[in-house]
This record gives sequence, structure tokens and C-alpha cells, in this order.
Amino acid sequence: MLENNENISTTNDEGSNETVHTRLIDAPRETVFNAWTTPELLAKWWGPKGFTNTFQQFDARPGGLWTFIMHGPNGVDYPNQCMFDEISSPERIVIHHLSPVHDFLVIADFEEMQGKTKVTFCQRFETAAELNKLKKLVVPANEENLDRLAEVVRTLTHQE
Repeated sequence: MLENNENISTTNDEGSNETVHTRLIDAPRETVFNAWTTPELLAKWWGPKGFTNTFQQFDARPGGLWTFIMHGPNGVDYPNQCMFDEISSPERIVIHHLSPVHDFLVIADFEEMQGKTKVTFCQRFETAAELNKLKKLVVPANEENLDRLAEVVRTLTHQE
């Protein structure tokens, strides 16, 4: 039996343009999905450990824009612009990160598993070379992202 927040798997095969992280979160699928589509909740967990967010625009529908600034623990601000490519409640979200530096997709799939949610978080770059340049940063950052998501969802679940 998998425990709450257990990392099921992480894959980032050499030569691939994507990294995939799979996590089982002890919460219903709708709750986990809502943590991705409710700006007040998303702002609490998006990004690696120590980061905070300020959202300027958040339109969670296909073609909708999401502009925000990630504030690093080092005091540096990182502006971001994304577009939602797909929102299929409560199964899938596809986000296209447009700027300013890296162009990639985030594909999040949500699968119901006996009252828990299996989250598959794929980050797909245009080329394997682009991912390889960032792999040492991206892989642990995505795991921290999922850790933070699980914590926000756990807090929500305990409030209900």
C-alpha cells in the first residue's frame, strides 16, 4: 500500500525532452485538481521550496493567460507568462510556459485511486538538449513543487 504523498516514480531518461514525476496524494481528485485551478491555492504551492508568488492575471480556461512573478528565497523576482492549453476537469491540465526564458509544457494528469489522487506531472521541453541544460534544477524543483502541493491539499482536507 502506498503511503500519503509517496513518490511513485520520477523518470528523466537520457535523450528525452521530458521529465515525469508521479505522486500519490491522500486527497480526492477534485480537491487536488482545484488546487491547480484556484489562484489563491495555486499561489501557495507553485514553485520550489522557499518561493512565493504574485499573480497578475489568472484565466484558467483553454487559451487563458496566467502571468505571475515567482519571488525566490534569494530575493530575485522571476516573471512568468503561461497559457492554459487544456483544462479537462478533473482529469488533466496542460500549461504552456511562454516566457521569458524557457519554453515548455507542463502536463498534469489526475487519476482517482481509492479516494486518493495519483498526480503525473510531466514537464516537456522543445528539445532534449534544453532539458539537459536544466535537469539539475528542474528535477528537484518539480519534486519540491509536488511536496508543496501535497501540503496545501493536506491542509484543505483537514479543514473539511
